[in-house]
Amino acid sequence: MELFRFTEGSLPLLVSMPHPGTYVPPEIEGRMTGAAKTVPDTDWHIPQLYDFLAELDVSVLQATHSRYVIDLNRAPDNRALYAGASNTELCPLQTFAMEEIYLPGEAPDENEVAERREAYWQPYHARLAETLAAIKAKHGLALLWDAHSIRSEVPRFFEGRLPDLNLGTGDGSAAASSLLDILSAVARDAGHLGYTHAANGRFKGGYITRSHGDPANSVHAVQLELSQITYMDEDPPFAFRDDLAGKVRPVLSGLIHTMLAWAEMEQQG
Repeated sequence: MELFRFTEGSLPLLVSMPHPGTYVPPEIEGRMTGAAKTVPDTDWHIPQLYDFLAELDVSVLQATHSRYVIDLNRAPDNRALYAGASNTELCPLQTFAMEEIYLPGEAPDENEVAERREAYWQPYHARLAETLAAIKAKHGLALLWDAHSIRSEVPRFFEGRLPDLNLGTGDGSAAASSLLDILSAVARDAGHLGYTHAANGRFKGGYITRSHGDPANSVHAVQLELSQITYMDEDPPFAFRDDLAGKVRPVLSGLIHTMLAWAEMEQQG
């Protein structure tokens, strides 16, 4: 199984999809619990939801392996994303519902975590860095959109229901404030469709956004954590809902087009 799928575009945007993969190598899957084998914490159907990207000339990087193999949006040294909050590991040990991922005595040790980091994590981040560098060299700036989704209610991480559209730039460390401002305006306008939004709220952007975004050097990274209730059934078998997706997809397309329009203005300015 290939580690990721990559499509190269000519516009100054890379869309990263680190968590839609469901593949778990047999030597790992055989050590997992029944609950974990269903990979419930997948960012389900993200490539299908963003199918409009095929009509745009942008680069897309899509992981194929489950986040249970290794979480591409966590730091390589396993430090916590959110201090003082519940965090999952580089190689997660529990599901979001606090169920054990591994059978007793089968969790990966430090050596195995290091091996997985080299085999799975490093190639994805290398391609991210290489692509952003090439985009910047060509256009003078580079944009990164990190596409995620999560159940609308996960008590482990937040109280109540999550806003539908959660934009994050690491509290401004990963992208220019003017970019977040216009993206937030698009999300706010989606309120007439019934969607709620937040900017640098519970989800401020994970490791990918925070480590690859460098606005001082014209690399701007934004994460969108989308509530899954906006486009799918949140319970097994986690079915894609065309009726829901058809409503939210234009909002996502509007966000992407707004990001590209901002880049064009920056290039002209």
